[in-house]
Amino acid sequence: MSDLNTSAAGPADSADAADAAEKRRSERQIFYKKIDQYNLTPLWEQLHNLVTKTPVSDCRHAHWEYGKMRAYLAEAGDLITAEEAIRRVLVLENPGLRGKAAVTTSLYAGLQMILPGEIAPPHRHTQAALRLVLEGEGAYTSVEGEKTIMHRGDFVTTPSWTWHEHGNESDAPMIWLDGLDVPLVAMLDASFSEHAHEQKTPSAFKAAGDSKARFGSNLLPVDWVPPSPSSPLFCYPYKETLASLRTIAAGEADACHGYKLRYANPVTGGYPMPTMGAYIQLLTDGFATAGYRCSAGTVFAVIDGEVTVELEGASFTARPNDVFVVPSWARHWFTARGETVLFSFSDRPVQEVLGLWREQR
Repeated sequence: MSDLNTSAAGPADSADAADAAEKRRSERQIFYKKIDQYNLTPLWEQLHNLVTKTPVSDCRHAHWEYGKMRAYLAEAGDLITAEEAIRRVLVLENPGLRGKAAVTTSLYAGLQMILPGEIAPPHRHTQAALRLVLEGEGAYTSVEGEKTIMHRGDFVTTPSWTWHEHGNESDAPMIWLDGLDVPLVAMLDASFSEHAHEQKTPSAFKAAGDSKARFGSNLLPVDWVPPSPSSPLFCYPYKETLASLRTIAAGEADACHGYKLRYANPVTGGYPMPTMGAYIQLLTDGFATAGYRCSAGTVFAVIDGEVTVELEGASFTARPNDVFVVPSWARHWFTARGETVLFSFSDRPVQEVLGLWREQR
């Protein structure tokens, strides 16, 4: 029988191993410093942070109470005119993304106010925009020469590179939630803009309701070819949306969403804009959703009712016109008090096109 060496490593062996490891660390640091001057860096030192098992984001949950924000908007109205500001908006900055004008890592949100008699001048930009009207009746958004009169709860779009302006011909302030793909466009280095004094704005003006007549009644202009992937319909009235929600609420609710619909491009059936999806959902009184999470960080706004929001480690109650954000892959639960209607938007269309979107029920 041969002898086996079963002796454990002694103190000397351990010291030698430690010395060898320290030497390797020192050699690697010298190597990293050498390649740094050529704008090179070792992937193996960062791979665990770049390719994560689940999403790791600086985005945090946040809740903006409308009552408080409304007071600050009123103060801003005293401090600066719509003409001076171009757009009088208070940006909703995510607490984990301060200084980036971002509500999620890919999206921007803000509260915009226009006072009676004011006009926010025409401009256009590559960033797509959406509006959810929170307060007021009768002000308008004009998109490519067509005026859309806005009412509370209406969902209004401004597709990429379309001329648009806002005006308030009513006798009360008008306030809405803005959502834009600003961070996404910035990441792609694709930001362009023009103002009315720099370029000629559309000379052909359309009657109010023109796009609704052409595209929103299960009809299309003969031989019409979509000029872009965005919806040609600019306004989705809340009155009609709420009627649809209440009709389907006669059926069985989805455990995670209650009764939820997505806004659609009436021509393609796709999303109204290629970079942002918008959704509307109804929760009946007392309805409590099952736990849910998805890969798209999502901005919510309460139109009617109240909802208690529970996330991992947080809980709050959101009331009419409140805005809150649920980060990517954050499990959450909703409980409604009274008939509750929630509007939301996210970058889900982009994630779906790229094959990245996931959900967990």
